[in-house]
Amino acid sequence: MKAFAELYAELDATTSSNAKLAAMQAYFAHATPEDAAWAVYFLSGGRPRQLVPVRALRELAVEISGLSTWLFEESYQAVGDLAETISLVLPETAHSSTDGLAVWIEDKLLPLRGETPEFLGRRLPALWAQLDRPSLMLCIKLITGSFRVGVSKLLVTRALAAMAGLDSKRVAQRLVGYTDLSNRPTAAHYLKLIAPPSSDEHAQRGGQPYPFFLAHALSQPVDQFEALLGPPSQWQVEWKWDGIRAQLVKREGRLWVWSRGEELVSERFPELDALTHALPDGTVIDGEIVAWKVTHPATEDAIDPQSTTPPAVQPFALLQQRIGRKTLGKKILDDVPVVLLAYDLLEWQGEDWRNHPQAERRTQLEQVIASCNSPVLLASPVLTGEDWFDLARQREASRRLGVEGMMLKARDALYGVGRTKDMGVWWKWKVDPFSVDAVLIYAQRGHGRRASLFSDYTFAVWDGPPDASERTLVPFAKAYSGLTDEEMRQVDSIVRKTTVEKFGPVSSVKPSLVFELGFEGIALSRRHKSGIAVRFPRMLRWRQDKSVEEADSLATLQDLLT
Repeated sequence: MKAFAELYAELDATTSSNAKLAAMQAYFAHATPEDAAWAVYFLSGGRPRQLVPVRALRELAVEISGLSTWLFEESYQAVGDLAETISLVLPETAHSSTDGLAVWIEDKLLPLRGETPEFLGRRLPALWAQLDRPSLMLCIKLITGSFRVGVSKLLVTRALAAMAGLDSKRVAQRLVGYTDLSNRPTAAHYLKLIAPPSSDEHAQRGGQPYPFFLAHALSQPVDQFEALLGPPSQWQVEWKWDGIRAQLVKREGRLWVWSRGEELVSERFPELDALTHALPDGTVIDGEIVAWKVTHPATEDAIDPQSTTPPAVQPFALLQQRIGRKTLGKKILDDVPVVLLAYDLLEWQGEDWRNHPQAERRTQLEQVIASCNSPVLLASPVLTGEDWFDLARQREASRRLGVEGMMLKARDALYGVGRTKDMGVWWKWKVDPFSVDAVLIYAQRGHGRRASLFSDYTFAVWDGPPDASERTLVPFAKAYSGLTDEEMRQVDSIVRKTTVEKFGPVSSVKPSLVFELGFEGIALSRRHKSGIAVRFPRMLRWRQDKSVEEADSLATLQDLLT
């Protein structure tokens, strides 16, 4: 545990990618396979469920430290991180435990889940007394499921590849699915990650998908496209669907469905089970799971890009309702059925097709879908245009069609790993976000390096027009990204000066700041006071030129629904 805590401190103390790589390589070179297996899991974004209720941790920290509850809460507000606060207020102890990360996770921490307050009151102090302050902070982060550190999965991949002398693409392939909750990291899993290449490795993959190839954002004016990209004939153009990116894996007589977040989600989409018998073994398809309108025929004609009829694809908000359910009853399955809109073929007849050109993969994909003849597997239509300006005109229909814009894929591109350009390129040509001018009414401190700053904000719009005799501000969205560090510091200063009331960690401020808020989608919502829910809200700019009275109203948001 101590070695992993030291690694965490090293990673947290630097922004240098090279320094982080060196620290991880040094750790993996000396760690036991059991410890390294869990380290890879956590560093790659794996987070097991919370083991102990936060309230129990707070009460125990207050009891052991001897602080009054109000003083502990004030300390928490000043620090901004619960694990760090507890580690600071508890009596400092020497590190007496020689157990590694795996023993701590498997034998000491995971068994805490579901235990009674009485048991936790006896067990946790005994565990904490074995750890020095940095290790204690890490331990509590693991208990709460809040472990985060500034490394990407790509950086972890590079560190393992460099340490083991392997191609990073091979390690990336082996890492797919590693952080899924159904898999507990073991020494065998880790040794498999860093093992020398073998000729039968591909045949032993079971239900493992491939690393997802990701697109780059395209924001240049359309009149520059010809110079930048060449003619449209060199590109495969499709709609950018608003659903769940997924890979469908059919091997060994079984079907697996993986999300882009590398979660196994097969049970969430039982409609796709029909493909178990329709697809041959050795088939992997990349596509988008979307909610499907049952009143439309399940044919490609229903999503004809040239048609003026809205497509059969339903808003993401409906799909989100289904995702949020613990159990899928008949009603929700009937109300929100899904299909997979396929746009790439990654494996065919057991052969890895990622090094085939995009156009060749697409041709074979269409043949696979035609022979499959299933209503839950459809080809994402390819769009055509005389030139980029023609495609730009078609793109203007994105909002009406319920899509986010267009995808541009080089016809000679291979299928890469992550967001790279070494094997070709994909571009996402998204429509401009929805935007409104909103008023900041609540603020909360952030996390990590923003723990001392008010950086998480709640925004509101007016419930009536400017000429209304009485109107109030109605909250509708939270956002924390989009400002520069300097702007964040300025807003933090204003929040501190204009706070009128506190509700735990949340400060209610006098309305004085207006921001242009951007978001990708909007839908009606019964759960929100405003009756509106927006998707991926972010701050586009600080409207210092606008007064609070000039901010938008609910009517503006409601108009965006049409």
